[in-house]
Amino acid sequence: MTTSHVILGDGIAGSSAAETIREADPDADVTIITDEGEPLYNRILIKEFAKGTLPEEPVSIHEEEWYEERDIDLELNTRVTSVDTDANVVEAQDGATYEYDKLLVATGGTPTRLPVENSDAEGVHYFWTFKDARAIRDHAAEAETGVIVGAGLLGIDLAAICGAQNVEADYLMRGNRWWRYALSLDGAEIIHEALRQKGVTPVFDSGVERFEVDDDGHVTGAVDANGEFHAGEFAAVAIGLDFNTAFLEDTAVELDDGIVVDEHMRTGVEDIYAAGDLTRYYDVILDERAQNGSWGSAKEQGVVAAENMVADEPVETFRYVSSYSITHFEFPFLSFGHPTIGDDEAERKYSDTEWRRLTFKDGQLIGGVLIGDLSQQQAFKQIIREERPVADQKEKLLEPDVDLDALPAPAVE
Repeated sequence: MTTSHVILGDGIAGSSAAETIREADPDADVTIITDEGEPLYNRILIKEFAKGTLPEEPVSIHEEEWYEERDIDLELNTRVTSVDTDANVVEAQDGATYEYDKLLVATGGTPTRLPVENSDAEGVHYFWTFKDARAIRDHAAEAETGVIVGAGLLGIDLAAICGAQNVEADYLMRGNRWWRYALSLDGAEIIHEALRQKGVTPVFDSGVERFEVDDDGHVTGAVDANGEFHAGEFAAVAIGLDFNTAFLEDTAVELDDGIVVDEHMRTGVEDIYAAGDLTRYYDVILDERAQNGSWGSAKEQGVVAAENMVADEPVETFRYVSSYSITHFEFPFLSFGHPTIGDDEAERKYSDTEWRRLTFKDGQLIGGVLIGDLSQQQAFKQIIREERPVADQKEKLLEPDVDLDALPAPAVE
């Protein structure tokens, strides 16, 4: 008998899982269901496309023929509404049903709407899909002024899009710096100055009270928490994701700001797995639950889930140190591991465009941010993977070149 694998979502997690299943089991039935209207594309590159620096073709990864050649059924424009975990059946909005032996949920999220007046007005953009990127690119190309909301990794992409498209923009932040959970003022100011050089003005301790619109309902700007008006015929918001899990709410699958899975990507319901940024997975390095939205992490989770789906017992464990890079400035920027948590930290500024911050938990390195010099990223990732007790070695870790032989031995070989 053939095994039926149904995958919800055709992002990098779902697509990687489908490819892994097909390679492991040539006779399996594999179906991917996605509510998007196009196959897998590179979510990392859509920001470059929106900036106007990259054409559309390199962003696409798979054509529909790719699925046909691998005997993978691809259901586009199909929104799942429920899962019957007793009957092992997925139901879609159009009434179609899909029976499964193994189910992988990799549905990702939808941008969180800003809960203020006129946040859904014409000209206010939310950025997550290729479709979003097309609308943003077209609008930014004709706009002169803009307002950006969201002081995180996606928000800075929107700010960079304005800079590249010559949109004079105010970047409204609720705190006193960009990405305040991972950067100190010293590190953040490097980013602030780079934004200013691109024509984007950081506005701190502000946030948005409401958007203003003209008689046609098109955005004209935003009023911040201090009552100041910021002109913007183009506006974009990135304040987080609402994970696409509503269709699981009446099931026994545990939901906690995402889907709870173990280190094998298994949920608590038999034959149901999850992968990608919506997972609250057990991190075997941290020894606690974690969440990560990076492309590399999602891809690896999809592979691990698939290898365990085709096996009788779990054969693979998700043990991964993620990274996220920003390429908008003349200097490089990279975060790795879990830079926003921990019980200890260390940082050093080396020049106007070189800075390093490391975070620790229970004596171990767990994450960090590198600006300007990324040469030590692999050393830091190795230290994390090996779970070395290095919190008391901060000076050595802040040296421009880290000598692994001068640090405590690995706890995990």
